[in-house]
Amino acid sequence: MNTRVDSLQDGHAAIERAYADHHGWLSGWLQSRLGCPDVAADLTQDTFLRVIARREELRRAPLRQPRAFLRVIAGGLLVDHLRRRDLERAFLAALATQPAAEAMSAEEREILLETLDRMDLLLDRLSAPVRKAFLMSQLDGLRYACIARQMGVSERTVKRYMQQAYRQCLAALL
Repeated sequence: MNTRVDSLQDGHAAIERAYADHHGWLSGWLQSRLGCPDVAADLTQDTFLRVIARREELRRAPLRQPRAFLRVIAGGLLVDHLRRRDLERAFLAALATQPAAEAMSAEEREILLETLDRMDLLLDRLSAPVRKAFLMSQLDGLRYACIARQMGVSERTVKRYMQQAYRQCLAALL
């Protein structure tokens, strides 16, 4: 057998071992934070899918503390899940205040939720001042000079912040 195949088999065996050794613990850890065994099971599986996606990297540098590694991955997934849940709740609460004639179809709601989720992730990647300037411009309709005064920075800095935000938006579209 060649070394590439041996290496792949070793990688698969290591992941299978990690799954067998840590799946129950990770699922329990997530369940204790979520209170929902079904969502915990989904996030546990997603965690191991991420591990599988990184198998080449892990093959080169085996883990010394697999539980810590799994907890970091699962923690990120947990934060994403909670953020999406909170966003969905806020959206549904806002939707409930709309008159029945303006109600959206289930498909329209799902598309809008997906868009809101993507926007939330995009905004989360921006630094705090860039995000603040962008939201003041886009949501409040403020001009750069007003944003600069409110943030205590120069108008040139606001322009730079907006360029960063627009670059991030463009990158997300491509």
